[in-house]
Amino acid sequence: MAKKQLHHKRRAPWKAVLRLPDLDQAKSAVLNSLSSPEAQRGYRHAMEEFIEWYCSEPRLSFNRTVVLRYRIHLESRSLAPGTVNLRLGAVRRLAYEAADCGLLSPDLAAGVRRVKGVKKLGVRLGNWLTAEQGEALWRSPDPSALKGKRNRALLAVLLACGLRRHEAVALNWTHLQQREDHWPLRLLRVRLHDLRQQIRLRRIAH
Repeated sequence: MAKKQLHHKRRAPWKAVLRLPDLDQAKSAVLNSLSSPEAQRGYRHAMEEFIEWYCSEPRLSFNRTVVLRYRIHLESRSLAPGTVNLRLGAVRRLAYEAADCGLLSPDLAAGVRRVKGVKKLGVRLGNWLTAEQGEALWRSPDPSALKGKRNRALLAVLLACGLRRHEAVALNWTHLQQREDHWPLRLLRVRLHDLRQQIRLRRIAH
């Protein structure tokens, strides 16, 4: 009787090749662990792209070698290093949740998490404002009008603090502190790719 009970308690074997239902389960687990809508949107896109590539290949084991192949695939598309690293981060998280759900061997998941990202070399891609351009943008609203003063204040917060638009809109008077002769924004918590970072928002001139 004891042997029979042990037999019923035996865990199902881990899988090396994950099917689409397994990947969807792991993807749902990743998304449920994220509270930021921006992080959910980014991770969902990255995971769905990987799942499409993974399922297009016949019987691939979800391991370090396969993720290295996927990194080569991403680099062949001439994607920016930051974009490649973001996609790989989503794949690592997918492997971690698959192991946590009992679908993937912890050893295979650990191998996936050891895959290194791409080094960021050279100049950043994209359109970046110089200090002079940022100041010109801040000075563009008319300070003599009430609307212009509001727009200058919003632009100052966005440019100096690196906040997203919805984060700047969410600010209110409770975030202000009076310190001697100035009014700085007190310590705020913002989410960047669902990682909490504390950013000290210093005094914004004008």
